Amino acid sequence: MLETIWFLLWGVLWAVYFMLDGYDLGLGAMMPFLAKNEKDKKTIFNAMGPFWDGNEVWLITAGGVTFAAFPKAYAVMFSGLYTALMLLLMALIIRGVAFEFRGLVESDGARKFWDACMVFGSAVPALLLGVAFANIFQGIPINAEGVFQGGLLTLLNPYGLAGGVLFVLLFTLHGCLWLAVRTTGDLNERAGNMAAAIWPILVAVYVAFLALTGIYTKLLSNYLAHPILLLILLVPIFAIVKTRTLISAQKWWKAWASSALLIVSTTLFGVIGLFPALLPSSINPAFSITIYNAASSQLTLKIMLTVALVMVPIVIIYQFWMHKFFATKITDEDLGY
Repeated sequence: MLETIWFLLWGVLWAVYFMLDGYDLGLGAMMPFLAKNEKDKKTIFNAMGPFWDGNEVWLITAGGVTFAAFPKAYAVMFSGLYTALMLLLMALIIRGVAFEFRGLVESDGARKFWDACMVFGSAVPALLLGVAFANIFQGIPINAEGVFQGGLLTLLNPYGLAGGVLFVLLFTLHGCLWLAVRTTGDLNERAGNMAAAIWPILVAVYVAFLALTGIYTKLLSNYLAHPILLLILLVPIFAIVKTRTLISAQKWWKAWASSALLIVSTTLFGVIGLFPALLPSSINPAFSITIYNAASSQLTLKIMLTVALVMVPIVIIYQFWMHKFFATKITDEDLGY
């Protein structure tokens, strides 16, 4: 029972991370298409500024839960996907440095360099996270000892790349809506128009990804075994349609919330399809890392659950307060970067 609870919490933590860091990753990746001048760039940096590092706390939390609750899965994941995860880490570090240094330099060349770092450090993680999770959904080549039988190119298969493209589109739409929430004038209009332009591409890729999911993965097995679970699919369908309606109505906060619901429900759709596997083996299902052969002791899971029941609500309340307090319209006085 505790294994199942922690598996669901593991999925929720990743979903919340994608929902929160997704908008600033997407916004950073879209900066060349949204910013027309230096003021626009500063506005985009400031739209992410008070939130990005807090959002990445959820990445650390999700990774920490994987390590503490399912140490075998953590070991296999971080050894098998080592190169991809190192690229992800390096990109996030470059992005963090760009936040700190961009506002300290004077020359245009130095600013352009840090702008390029921001775009690289935002687009690459979005792509890699999608590739990684699509490969997990599909199954990775691990043998009976849990050793990864492949390399980075193994992960760049058609389904993995489709997952990467889907994540980039989900995050860029989410980021454009966040910018619309925080801006007025031309930049607000540009962000709204860009979100509207991304939406039909996202729908096409989303449908294609679902079709490929039926071909390349066994995620639908749980849903076919328990048809009531198919109702979960109604949530992302509702969210994606509602997002477009709200974009047309220029109700930016609600459109962003609908986009957030789309990201969370899409992630949980995949996680529920995985159950009880954490890392399915594409070589032999018997080699898969599951919640049963990867879980920590019952005592460890009990202690962790007690801590989580106390601390997670506090973090959620803090994040909610921070977004409510700081997510106001950006003015010229706010342009610190």
